[in-house]
Amino acid sequence: MQRRSFLAGLTAVLIGLTSPAAEAQDNAAVKPLRMLFVTQSVGFKHSSVTRRDPGMLSPAEIALTELGQKTGLFKVDCTQDCANDFKKAILEKYDIVGFYTTGNLPIADEDKAYFFGEWIKQKGHGILGFHSAGDTFHDYEPYWDLMGGTFIGHPWGSGNVVTFTGHDPENPIAKPFGKEFTIKDEIYMYRHWQPEKCRVLLSLDYSKSPTGSDVNTGFGYHVPLAWVKKVGEGKLYYNNLGHNETSWTNAAYLESITNAVKWFRGEIEVDATPNPEVSKAYEEKSKKDFEAGEFKGKAK
Repeated sequence: MQRRSFLAGLTAVLIGLTSPAAEAQDNAAVKPLRMLFVTQSVGFKHSSVTRRDPGMLSPAEIALTELGQKTGLFKVDCTQDCANDFKKAILEKYDIVGFYTTGNLPIADEDKAYFFGEWIKQKGHGILGFHSAGDTFHDYEPYWDLMGGTFIGHPWGSGNVVTFTGHDPENPIAKPFGKEFTIKDEIYMYRHWQPEKCRVLLSLDYSKSPTGSDVNTGFGYHVPLAWVKKVGEGKLYYNNLGHNETSWTNAAYLESITNAVKWFRGEIEVDATPNPEVSKAYEEKSKKDFEAGEFKGKAK
């Protein structure tokens, strides 16, 4: 419980610095949801989740905490200690769990069973997956089946400028990005992509996203960037962006997250019907663009 108090204290430090307008928003009639933001790295540790000084939050943690304060929709507790904080008794207190993680997180089997078997399927619960949430629990099927994909590489690195296409531009979660969006960020390719279970919202446009790195097409050419799905009565939103710290100040990215939380809350309707036909069409387009472009790599 000391760890929980420490986490709450981190959030309280930031809350104490909020403006009167933010505090007024926080005290609105609508009760904010509680979010547990998990940013533990067992593998590679991104700068966006690195706490540079004791007692301070990372850039991604600050961004989500401040977004919750600004909108009044949710309150955030952050943890980099799954062994102590990712437990049934603690998870029961939360409505949302966010993942910006890597590797095999130290979560007890009984707590995994509760989270994947019960928690996520409950009405009002939501999952947010950011960037390397796809680089977590590679071989644990309940996790990658929930998240929607597993990292195999990032041919588009943090210095690449990429363009992606919006497949569902009127969907509230995708709408902030429009029909086409360009940003500098690292982009993953995936295995375990399951288009029959997800509604893909955004995909990489090869024709407008050059890279000099090797592109592994062994699991397909289509590069989905964001998607939603339902799991029982629970909901999930995954977005590949967030490697670069600048993404956490991008207005479209933050608005998309805000709308996902509104969806979790039941305030807006979001179509999460799987659209495998979009993945099929974009697989064909991506292959043609790959072959027509100056890309390196082959199936592995």
